Amino acid sequence: MGWAVVPDELLYADGTRVARDFDRVVTTCFNGASSVAQAGGLACLATEEGRAAVARVVAGYKENARVLVDTFQALGKEVYGGDDSPYVWVRLFPGRRSWDVFAEILEKTHVITVPGSGFGPGGEGFVRVSAFNSRDRVVEACARLTSFLA
Repeated sequence: MGWAVVPDELLYADGTRVARDFDRVVTTCFNGASSVAQAGGLACLATEEGRAAVARVVAGYKENARVLVDTFQALGKEVYGGDDSPYVWVRLFPGRRSWDVFAEILEKTHVITVPGSGFGPGGEGFVRVSAFNSRDRVVEACARLTSFLA
C-alpha cells in the first residue's frame, strides 16, 4: 500500500503536466491494493499493536542505515542519506562511473548496490546502498565492503 503525490505544477520540458501521464500509467497498470492488503494496512495503522510493530521495523531499518553511514564515514568516503530514508548514497571512487563501481563491488564482494546514474545525472559517481535487510546481513555487507575498500 502506498501513495504518490504529483503536484500540478510539475511539468515536462515541453510544458505538459506530469500528473496527467502519471495518473494514466497508474490507473492502467494498477487497480489498487487487494482487500487482504487493505485489511493488513488498516491493522498496522489503526491498532496500538500494529503501530508498535511498524515502529519496531522502522527503527531496525534506521539502525541499519546508521551502520552503513558509520561504516562509510569511518572509511573516509563521501556519504549522504540514511537519516530519514533507508537509502545511503556513497561516492567510493571519485571520478569513476557508478556502473563500473557497482560491477566491481558485485564481482569482488557479492554485495548488491545500485548505480547512482540510474537516478539521473546527479547520481553519477555514487552507488546507493539500502538498509532494507536484516541487521546481520547489513553488518556482513559492511564487513565485506570494509575489507574491499581498506
